[in-house]
Amino acid sequence: MAVETRFVVVRGGNEIMTFADKKAADEYDRMLDMADNLTQLFSQSGLELTEKLQEDLGIYLAKNREEVLISLLAKKRPPEPAPKTVEEVRQAEKPAPKKKKPAKKETKAAA
Repeated sequence: MAVETRFVVVRGGNEIMTFADKKAADEYDRMLDMADNLTQLFSQSGLELTEKLQEDLGIYLAKNREEVLISLLAKKRPPEPAPKTVEEVRQAEKPAPKKKKPAKKETKAAA
């Protein structure tokens, strides 16, 4: 018999999502917490947003939190990798050198 460990995210008594990895389940649960907090913020804003739109915006912003933090200047954008030089591109395009096969050793036959 096989033993299987599952991590289930539960909201309001309902199973929302099942994960095989605890870290992934925790990240998803944290994203849902952020989305709930954002939805509550939108509902208190006085803006005329439907409940569905508030939820959709909350989930979108929570899923894209890194870009939101960068847009709010709360986090710096990671540096872009330096462009490759022409020589680096040429080296990457060259096929790898073929390995030489070792020469076969001759064995002397017993006389």
